[in-house]
Amino acid sequence: MHTRVTAIAFAVALLAGCANRPVQNAAPATAPAAAPATAPATGMQAPEAASGWSEKPGWTAKKFMVAAANPLATDAGYQVLRAGGSAVDAAIAVQMVLTLVEPQSSGIGGGAFLMHYDGKTVKAFDGRETAPAAATDKLFQTPEGKAMPFIQGVVGGRSVGAPGVLRMLEMAHKQYGKLPWASLFQPAIKLAEEGFAVSPRLASLLKTEQYLKKDPAAAAYFYDKDGNPRPAGYVLKNPQLAKVLRDIATGGPDVFYKGQIARDIEAKVKTHPTNPGLLTATDIAGYQAKVREPICTDYKSWTVCGMPPPSSGGIAIAQMLGMLETKNIGRYAPKDGMLNPEGVHLFSEAGRLAYADRGRYVADTDFVPLPGNSVKPLLDKTYLAQRAALITDKSMGQAKFGVPPGVNVAWGTDTSPELPCTSHISIVDANGDAISMTTTVEDVFGSRQMVDGFILNNQLTDFSFDAVDANGPVANRVEPGKRPRSSMAPTLVFDKATKKLVLSTGSPGGSAIINYVGKVLVGTLDWGLNVQQAISLPNFGSRNGPTELEQGHVSEALVEALKAKGHNVRVMEQTSGLQGIMRTKINGEEVWFGGADPRREGIVMGD
Repeated sequence: MHTRVTAIAFAVALLAGCANRPVQNAAPATAPAAAPATAPATGMQAPEAASGWSEKPGWTAKKFMVAAANPLATDAGYQVLRAGGSAVDAAIAVQMVLTLVEPQSSGIGGGAFLMHYDGKTVKAFDGRETAPAAATDKLFQTPEGKAMPFIQGVVGGRSVGAPGVLRMLEMAHKQYGKLPWASLFQPAIKLAEEGFAVSPRLASLLKTEQYLKKDPAAAAYFYDKDGNPRPAGYVLKNPQLAKVLRDIATGGPDVFYKGQIARDIEAKVKTHPTNPGLLTATDIAGYQAKVREPICTDYKSWTVCGMPPPSSGGIAIAQMLGMLETKNIGRYAPKDGMLNPEGVHLFSEAGRLAYADRGRYVADTDFVPLPGNSVKPLLDKTYLAQRAALITDKSMGQAKFGVPPGVNVAWGTDTSPELPCTSHISIVDANGDAISMTTTVEDVFGSRQMVDGFILNNQLTDFSFDAVDANGPVANRVEPGKRPRSSMAPTLVFDKATKKLVLSTGSPGGSAIINYVGKVLVGTLDWGLNVQQAISLPNFGSRNGPTELEQGHVSEALVEALKAKGHNVRVMEQTSGLQGIMRTKINGEEVWFGGADPRREGIVMGD
């Protein structure tokens, strides 16, 4: 029986076992290869930086399973599933606890995308933040009309969009919830009131964070009176958030969107001393979550379903898989944990082509149409075969965007950096319903603004700072009420013949999410790895720039082999936070098998 663990021992104790059984008679998770001699490029460290590597065993369960980025959050979802809750019920409980214990990554002050499967139908729930009604395409430009430095746009009120995660979860719960809304908030309320142990990852990020303590509310919470960050194991209480969660539990999301909380957010945003923003309580009150048509495409013997715009993740991954299908990447599986240079080459070249199209065409389709006013031209098999034909034995360096059928407008090229700070949740419930949900405040600690016990997002910096270039207006430019483009890629995979769910996965990582999730799909579907092995593989790929390899986890031989193929190689931190649940057979018995990223603190639990 699982027991809740508190104080400094919680991570160690939960990672040691919980109520889960480590996988039996399956291959072990892939260990990283030796670090190369090549030095990492300077200035490329992800904002939510690495905080260590902890091997994960993989977990099995027969009835239900939850994978999340913090043991306390996973436990909250597990308790809900044990009580008969649905996958959506568990996701709500997990998200509320993440708001408290992983504030650097996600929370009720941010947004999310959720893919849901009810045994028959896949739905895509859009809880992406929206720009204020007063915003213009000059929001992130200097008086001279130049794009301002990224961090100048981030810190303060300017970058805050209307939060969407609560409205999205409300919409999903009305359709698929089983347990009462109020009950799902109890684990987070209890932890906020009684305290939780600051995790090692949160403590390490507080040590390196430069801007958070400039906000008085955040400084009082995350730092002591001498300005020192709370250390790992420190028991932190958040009575303000406990009150907010209790009020939302009893009064529903309207308490957040139409009451004092919305007015508090407006006041915080507008009164920032150096970088005030435009978001109002009226903007927040008017926020609407949306159900969108998922992007489902066939790949070999599977159907892969991803998130549509305003996320670029589903389209880009479908494009990459469509191109790789013509290249038979399955021939180039890793051996003894070592990546095959040819596999990395093909994956990176496909990524270059997909990211080139992404930067050109993909934005909030409520404002900017896709080519041909549909996803179909970008995913057309003939078009993708033409794109794949551009992949040769040598790297193309930087790919040019393609011209899919139906293009009749000239777009400029997006310049948003889209830096990572996000979390992912995968859940399968006892009824077989499943969710894949990626949730974020965008940069590490969002806008570095704290109000009523939670962090506000900086999601508006996911828009292009440049509104136009020589080719025309940028699709992802700022417009009032618009949702910034994302790379979040919550993904569900099905067996094409039986229609059975095969995999739920996703990751944080800013624009690198597409490569992280793509790696797991290729690892499981093409290379025959279990989901833990695929997650634990070194990260690699290209965002249409250098070929990026994960520092400390790739060999010098791989670096040299790619350079020989003309790749400009950059060895750098690539801190994914992948979670995944897959259907597999162990000793002839069909079970759920879960994996969590060794680069973060997540675990998997189930019965």
